[in-house]
Amino acid sequence: MSTHTATARAARAIPAAVLAELRVTDDAGRACVPCTATDGDDPLRCCLRLSAPGERIALVSYAPLRRWAAETGAEPGAYDEQGPVFIHAEDCGGPAPSETYPFSRPGALRVLRRYDAAGRIVGGRLLELPETPADGFDRALAEAFADPAVVLVHVRAVEYGCFHFEVRRP
Repeated sequence: MSTHTATARAARAIPAAVLAELRVTDDAGRACVPCTATDGDDPLRCCLRLSAPGERIALVSYAPLRRWAAETGAEPGAYDEQGPVFIHAEDCGGPAPSETYPFSRPGALRVLRRYDAAGRIVGGRLLELPETPADGFDRALAEAFADPAVVLVHVRAVEYGCFHFEVRRP
């Protein structure tokens, strides 16, 4: 068992400028409709933590590859997709410094989808998070970035297919 405490790669939250847009109109063209978290435990992609009961949140449609492609000039074509993500309904200041990967619990299933500079999928990996989730993520991300074609990895939940966070080539 590892004594690993810090992550080797940076998990990226949705950028503040993008969040400001999503809080008006999401990537599916729908108006943002805030609500109050009842039970909490909704994975917030703005600050990379779980919601708490009573927080104002919103479920919006987000197209992470499309947004990345707009920054980089990539043309993902048919690989462009959008899906639901939870965010705070108002600015939350983003993620606090952390030495762990977000939304990590031993036994959770994640898929790590790998993309090249053109925005095309060049591989993927199913990952069941081990007892020390950071070790599993570090190994899977090291494997992904060992391929020089990989510039971006999206981490998604298997159960719902939801985008959790992205990691870019350092």
